[in-house]
Amino acid sequence: MLDLTQLSLYFAAALLLAVTPGPGIFYVAARSLAGGRGEGVASSFGTGLGGMLHVLAGSLGVSALVLASAELFTLLKLAGAAYLVWLGLRTIRAARGLNAAAPPLGPGAAPPMGARRAFREGVLVEALNPKTAAFFLAFVPQFVDPAAGHVALQFVVLGSVSVVLNTLADVVVAIAASGIRRGAAARPTLIRRLRQGSGGAMVALGLGLAFARRPAG
Repeated sequence: MLDLTQLSLYFAAALLLAVTPGPGIFYVAARSLAGGRGEGVASSFGTGLGGMLHVLAGSLGVSALVLASAELFTLLKLAGAAYLVWLGLRTIRAARGLNAAAPPLGPGAAPPMGARRAFREGVLVEALNPKTAAFFLAFVPQFVDPAAGHVALQFVVLGSVSVVLNTLADVVVAIAASGIRRGAAARPTLIRRLRQGSGGAMVALGLGLAFARRPAG
């Protein structure tokens, strides 16, 4: 179905894009700094599932429909932006409410949200991002061979490769960011600053998404 040379070229390009810092990586890093490795890894898999939803939608033409409609694109964009801003503000508020006299990772610390909730939030953050849909529709079709048939299946296979690489990169970032968080565990003021900074990063991502423009064409 797919030419081996073409697939190798796609893999190299997708790998390069996966390790290039972008909104997904920054979100996972922020979540890991705020809640630790468990939440960071869970959010990585959540954004991965959200990415797969875009892949499936793209293979069925749903993403193209959203991108072709200014109203639908704006609605999805604003919903995703509002969700990210809300997550960021909630993280900042939780950081400010930490007991300054207590270890930030022990008794008196802000309770973790848990892996399940982090996973769900990761899914929503990615699923509500129309820029992800635009990426798949702009990048993947360049490597699809109509002459080989099964165009939708080709799209799903190639899109899945990209999602897996992105998820692996996010997991590495989550582990690294949680290591930074653990290193700051003995310094309550620093861990509060890290959490506030991670919340601020989420707000910034949300605002950036709110001002994203619909792809032309």
